[in-house]
Amino acid sequence: MIKSVKKGALLILLPIILLCISLIIGSSQNIGFGELFHHIALELGISKDDVVLQGSLPTILWQVRLPRIILTFLVGASLASSGGVLQAVFRNPIVDPFTLGISSGSAFGAALAMLFPVMAVNTSAFIFGVIAVAVTYLVSCAGAKTSIVSMVLAGMIVSGVFTALLTVLQYLSDPYKLQAIIQWTMGNLHTASWQKVHTAIFPVLIGLFIIIILRWKLNLLALGDQEAMAVGVNPTVLKLILMAAATMITASSVAAVGVISLFGLIVPHISRMIFGPNNSITVWANISIGGTFLLLIDDFSRTAMPFEIPIGVFTMIIGAPVFIYLMRRNAINWNS
Repeated sequence: MIKSVKKGALLILLPIILLCISLIIGSSQNIGFGELFHHIALELGISKDDVVLQGSLPTILWQVRLPRIILTFLVGASLASSGGVLQAVFRNPIVDPFTLGISSGSAFGAALAMLFPVMAVNTSAFIFGVIAVAVTYLVSCAGAKTSIVSMVLAGMIVSGVFTALLTVLQYLSDPYKLQAIIQWTMGNLHTASWQKVHTAIFPVLIGLFIIIILRWKLNLLALGDQEAMAVGVNPTVLKLILMAAATMITASSVAAVGVISLFGLIVPHISRMIFGPNNSITVWANISIGGTFLLLIDDFSRTAMPFEIPIGVFTMIIGAPVFIYLMRRNAINWNS
């Protein structure tokens, strides 16, 4: 009981601590904790001291770093939560949010909007991400039933088609637009702004709310359709609702920051390692660990070098060895 309370407190404290650390570090200028808390007190009207942050630091803190931190946490929580949901729905530990073609569909939509600016990049990426999932579902349908294996295979096919279409757009693009497309497909957090936060926050929060409300039923789906029906749950309807929520938050995240590879696959496994296979607990863990872990990676990507490396590169470089290590140590135990 005490250990569970400590783990729960850690899920709350870690994001708060890392948020404060992320605010004071950056490639432009670092500040101390005391200076940060003093300025927060001034903004809230708690302190009446006339001493304020000098120069452009207030703008850097509240208009550059804070929206990026919030957006990064939202995206990390979304991808991790989507991965955990899809792994429970498909009862497959190697499924991630991009299995259904969301990543390639959104990437194609964003590239299309960059090449032909008929609509906003975020809107186009979101629309084509949803289209990719819809096509995957329709292709995998066989009468009234949809096989898990057929849906995964259909997702791979749809993903391949959209990747091929993306390659065609890259071939047709001029060098400047080609560079923007390539940067977007590698993860693009350096353009984070309050506008992107406002665009992504509502669909992400709605999707996470649906997942949190239905988290108890994820355990039933993980046991199988027959077991779910035995207790009066319609597994088909439940799967569609959860897949729609996972699609919404993933497409919104990809539309906001681009493609971040491998993240939604690894974090759910880390959550299960720490908190066990109970989805009613790991849903909360995926939100906290996913947001915190991506924020940590982003802090490293924007401070390690004078120039910024896309975060998608770091998630692949860091995530792949971590996943291989866990797999080799048999730490990933889907049946535990």
